[in-house]
Amino acid sequence: MRRYDIVVIGGGPSGVPAAVQAARLGARTLLVEKNAGLGGTTTYANIAFPGLFHAWGEQVIAGIGWDLVCRAVELSGEELPDFSDDDRPHWRRQVRLNAPLYGALLMEEVQHRGIDLRLHTMPASVRWTGELWEIQLCGKDGLEPVTARRLVDCSGDADAIGLAGLPRRRNPERQPGTIDIRLSGYDVASLDRDELDRRCAEAIGSGALHPADLGSRGRPLLPFLDKRGENAIHLVGIDGATSEGRTAAELAGGAAILRIYRFLRTLPGLEAVRLDFRAAEVGVRESLTIDARTEVTGEDYLTGRNRPDAVCHSFYPIDIHRPDGDGVAKTHLRHGVVPTVPRDAMVPAANPYAVVAGRCVGSDQAANSALRVQATAMATGQAAGALAALSADRGGDIVSVPMSGLRQTLVRFGAIVPPLSGDPAP
Repeated sequence: MRRYDIVVIGGGPSGVPAAVQAARLGARTLLVEKNAGLGGTTTYANIAFPGLFHAWGEQVIAGIGWDLVCRAVELSGEELPDFSDDDRPHWRRQVRLNAPLYGALLMEEVQHRGIDLRLHTMPASVRWTGELWEIQLCGKDGLEPVTARRLVDCSGDADAIGLAGLPRRRNPERQPGTIDIRLSGYDVASLDRDELDRRCAEAIGSGALHPADLGSRGRPLLPFLDKRGENAIHLVGIDGATSEGRTAAELAGGAAILRIYRFLRTLPGLEAVRLDFRAAEVGVRESLTIDARTEVTGEDYLTGRNRPDAVCHSFYPIDIHRPDGDGVAKTHLRHGVVPTVPRDAMVPAANPYAVVAGRCVGSDQAANSALRVQATAMATGQAAGALAALSADRGGDIVSVPMSGLRQTLVRFGAIVPPLSGDPAP
């Protein structure tokens, strides 16, 4: 049986920084990923714009994830956007990545840091013995038992936390998922908008299209075509937390693509439309969060509440994609407000020897709709990796790690931590 200091489940936006941070602190680290490569939502769902790292003209998230993003931009020969112009909408301040290059860079980094990597692998069972985590991994060659002194769940769905029997939370109505595509073969400027809107309404009325297929209701077809279908299709009612639910989501994504493509080919000016790309998997916006020691609420987020155990900033509008698929409800932050993520939102209430990062941190739906974005996931991932490694080295639980030591460690590795606020944390 292989023994590790740290096992990180999930190699996406939070998992890679978590594993790299733990390894750079000298912890023997294993990174487990279900896909054929690293990057998660960035590379496999192709949502390759991991913002936001800047707020009000200042950088608020940096560290391991940011360094990897910058290296990928440089490698691809692109340039970073101008982050100082706050008058531009938030989506125009996103960093655009070449997803294949970025994924390859992540693989190189993990190898360079001496991290053991298991791709095509998922946890089958997770058990805390009182001293160690006993984990059964399921790969192509069967089950492999490993142990870890500390567990980091970066799966996005709190998979390892659930397998350990620790409570998770699910909202009664969840945000829709998206299957990302790219269309070509038409000129938007030459299209007859009124005719296309009329035909679109007819198709929805007849069932040839579903109301959420184009991402919103009203007159969505031209905006959908102008975006070439990028990050637009809404898949309502999906459950990203189980294999059965994920299968249903992938079937729904494929069916939506065919409905849209078949419909578009019937329209004037779109007879030669082509489907050039579809992401490898459906992107899931919301599934489960942990029952944490504390919960970040929408009010906490919008007011920029800064608890004494804050580990990183977050910056993004509250971005609730309506559960019925009809567009997005956004609430923008007041000027100068920069939210934070507390350590205790990352620690399961029932077991402080595990820590989570990414979208499954303890938060209500409003806060989670903003905290889930990739830049924040990178920041919470680095903090989780540091907490796990420092905890394993000290022999205490996650919350026994002094905040002063954690802050110093994160800053040493390039992260930006929120200013101290309130009473001293342990």
